Amino acid sequence: LRHADQAVRAAQQTRLSGTVTVGLAPTTWGVLGLPLMQAMRTRCPDVRLHMVESMSGHLTAMLHARELDLAVLFDTRLHQAQQATGARRWDIAPLLEEDLFLICARDRGEGPGHPRGRQLPETITVAELVQEPLILPTGPHGLRSTLDTAFARDRVAPHVVLEVDSLAMVMAAVDAGLGSTVQPWAAMGRYPDAAERFQCARLTDAPARRVNLLCSLPDEELSPAALAARVVLTDCVRELVTSGQWFGTTWIGGQDTSA
Repeated sequence: LRHADQAVRAAQQTRLSGTVTVGLAPTTWGVLGLPLMQAMRTRCPDVRLHMVESMSGHLTAMLHARELDLAVLFDTRLHQAQQATGARRWDIAPLLEEDLFLICARDRGEGPGHPRGRQLPETITVAELVQEPLILPTGPHGLRSTLDTAFARDRVAPHVVLEVDSLAMVMAAVDAGLGSTVQPWAAMGRYPDAAERFQCARLTDAPARRVNLLCSLPDEELSPAALAARVVLTDCVRELVTSGQWFGTTWIGGQDTSA
């Protein structure tokens, strides 16, 4: 019914119009949110963009409930399950891979997870995290499932001191020296003074990378506005990755989708 109403409005105007709802996780929002809004304003000025920021597990549930048109999600099991069953509940396309980093506070004091004078190396392995006091999201979210897979592969029992389903609170706890976290570089993107607040070491283990997937309702369920937004989002991500603005990432999407 919502798409039917949008189709009537689109038919009454000469330019593409309607509403599209896009879900982004907090780390993705920090890098992609503003560029996507700016690109939509330029390329689809009459489309009303509804942006939702939430943890990836919540976005998954919203997409299942048809409350989102598009979302950037991380759990590759979604892709594998859909390929194995042949089901087409969503359209799923790979976008990029992100390196993961161990992130802790710089030496501005001493706390239970922040010994004075500590200096991280440039790189670190999953096995070396065994004694690290970690602050992580809980199981339903894509990053945790990626990390749990890496921990299980190396038979590492992580020392999780806090579980927090809020990126802002995770980073605040890390900043306060309560522990370290494992996140993509984008987790520090909202801090203009990130270089003074945090230090990080890149995880070198191959499974310890986060795959970003563009998930959407099937084409037949998407409005023209949502189909256009999917193209704009893909183009935005490609530009951010290939220009180096989205640090620690590799583009794994398809060919140019510009329209």
